[in-house]
Amino acid sequence: MNIFSYLQSGLSAIIPFVILLGILIFVHELGHFLVARWCGVRVEVFSLGFGKKLLKYKKGDTVYALSMIPLGGYVKMFGEQPGDHIAEEDKKHSFTHKNVWQRIAVVLAGPLMNFFFAIVIFFAVALIGEDAKTPVTGDIAASSPAYAAGFRSGDKIVSINEKPVTTWEDFQKGLSLKENHDLHIDVVVQREGTGEEAKIATTAKAEPNPNVLSSFEFMANVDGLTPYSAGTTIGVLGGSPLAALGLKTGDTITSLNGQKVSYWRQLEPALEKLNTKEPLTIEVLGMREGDKVEKPITVTLAPLESMKTFTMQGLGLESSELYLSKVIDGSPAQAAGLHAMDRLVTINGVKLQKWDDVISNIKSFDGKNPVDISVLRDGQTVSLKITPKMTTQMLPTGTEEKRYTIGIAPIANIAAPELMVLRTSNIGDALVRGVQKTWDVSVMTVMSFVRLFQAKISPKNIGGVISIGQAASETFKIGITQFLQMMAIISVNLFILNLMPVPVLDGGHLVFYIIEIVKGAPLSMKKMEVAQQVGLAILMSLMIFALFNDFTRLLGL
Repeated sequence: MNIFSYLQSGLSAIIPFVILLGILIFVHELGHFLVARWCGVRVEVFSLGFGKKLLKYKKGDTVYALSMIPLGGYVKMFGEQPGDHIAEEDKKHSFTHKNVWQRIAVVLAGPLMNFFFAIVIFFAVALIGEDAKTPVTGDIAASSPAYAAGFRSGDKIVSINEKPVTTWEDFQKGLSLKENHDLHIDVVVQREGTGEEAKIATTAKAEPNPNVLSSFEFMANVDGLTPYSAGTTIGVLGGSPLAALGLKTGDTITSLNGQKVSYWRQLEPALEKLNTKEPLTIEVLGMREGDKVEKPITVTLAPLESMKTFTMQGLGLESSELYLSKVIDGSPAQAAGLHAMDRLVTINGVKLQKWDDVISNIKSFDGKNPVDISVLRDGQTVSLKITPKMTTQMLPTGTEEKRYTIGIAPIANIAAPELMVLRTSNIGDALVRGVQKTWDVSVMTVMSFVRLFQAKISPKNIGGVISIGQAASETFKIGITQFLQMMAIISVNLFILNLMPVPVLDGGHLVFYIIEIVKGAPLSMKKMEVAQQVGLAILMSLMIFALFNDFTRLLGL
């Protein structure tokens, strides 16, 4: 990548970040500004950004400015420093000389504007439409309790305990529990393919909620019930006719003789219906040398006399999950000689069936004897000895787990749940949706702090401006709805963060004013100055820690 490409990618990331942060800062400071003016306070400066003023315009008593450092903003009010000398005739315009309830209103207005702005954004998203998981089950293993209860792969959930279900999130809410007790559920489903309705009655076992940011401590679970399915990403055995035609490990099958396929469970039934006396046309998405993105590729297999029926095994195809997508630099796997595209066969003599087998076998390393691993490489079996090392893994729940690893990753073969567009044309429903989503995000944000103090999620999850910039850039690339949702989430975070009782933040000032109400007199200047210095030190430490986390993530440390 040349310097111009770096500049272009950098600018493409910075612009969404500036748009997102600029709007949220403007909204926050506008809250302070409007309520200050309403209370009769003279506002001297309204600035987006800190530092040197790049643009400024004065109207009335206020200078409106755009400043150099776009990482915040401020509203400078006349007489906001308690020690300032104020002439008697100017006291009616001084912030410090307003009564305590007016000062509380001015300080509280900024965070509340962020809260209400999030409602407006989620309201708009409800009208525009947002992506949501369809309430469709994924692969249900025949040996699982979910299968025994009556669930089948591809079932569309219609209702749970007589409550209609529109999205997978609705179904999950129906399983959420405040207390630790099993839950009887009556579920109505539509079968995949036929559309026939079936009623399922079963007991879901209470388990700790895997979503640590939820206010519900427990989740009723039916073992084996999942929205995820195996995808159609393939491993291609060397020497097979399809390998000779150009199919490669890592390709994803999209259709067989024009019939669309999305899940692994659909492949064998689709092949069984085809006539082996006719050509087999397979369409895939894949990357070839020089490609930066996946492209459609079509191969056609002429009829073979030796092939009486089409099967995945007969065609030399299998799931890609035991093939390695990469071997991490400096890892035990690289040191032992594992390569990308190796196909894992056995670990300590145990034949591997799925990726979970790999994880469980490596995790059970005794810390002494090397692990014997055999792989298939270019049609030849290669045996290796690898000594795993203890590493810290960040789990999807935000917690850290220490376990043995060897530094490999599979070619993933998971089909993401099918998405639907959830929208409403009713203004009232959209407003209710906006309030509900804002409340849900507020609860999750508060719970994230609670879980941090409880050590249930790692402090490594704390991110700074770089994390915000990356989120803004990525969601901007995906679409306007995702970008708006990210803006609303960060707006709620600003609402919560600014209300924290830390001096220099709005919440810290509110604490001062509450003490003033209780005492009947404001805190002394000296006490407030000390508190401000402590608050600034806390805030700066948090910012440095967040930036440290950002850089370690960027550098993969």
